[in-house]
Amino acid sequence: MSFTAQDVVPISEARARLTELSDEVVAGAEKLLTKNGAAYVAIVDAKKLDYYHALEAEHASLVLLTEAETGLREVLAGHRLSNADLLKALS
Repeated sequence: MSFTAQDVVPISEARARLTELSDEVVAGAEKLLTKNGAAYVAIVDAKKLDYYHALEAEHASLVLLTEAETGLREVLAGHRLSNADLLKALS
C-alpha cells in the first residue's frame, strides 16, 4: 500500500488528532507518523496487524519447510557426514 500526503502525519500533530486518525485507520487507511521529519511509527488497523503477524508466521513455516526439503534432498543424494566427521568439522 502506498501512502498519500495526508497519510503522513507528524507525531506532534497526531497527539491532537488521535481519535480522528484512528477512525480513518479503521476505515481502511494506514497512517505513517513522523518524528523530526523521518518515518517513526505507523498506525494500522488491529485486524490488519493480526493478519500481518499470521503472514509472518506462515512465511517462517515455509522457510523451515524449504530448509527441511533441501536437507532431505541432500541426504537422499548421499551428501551427508558421519557424526564423527560433523563433530570434527564443528571443533
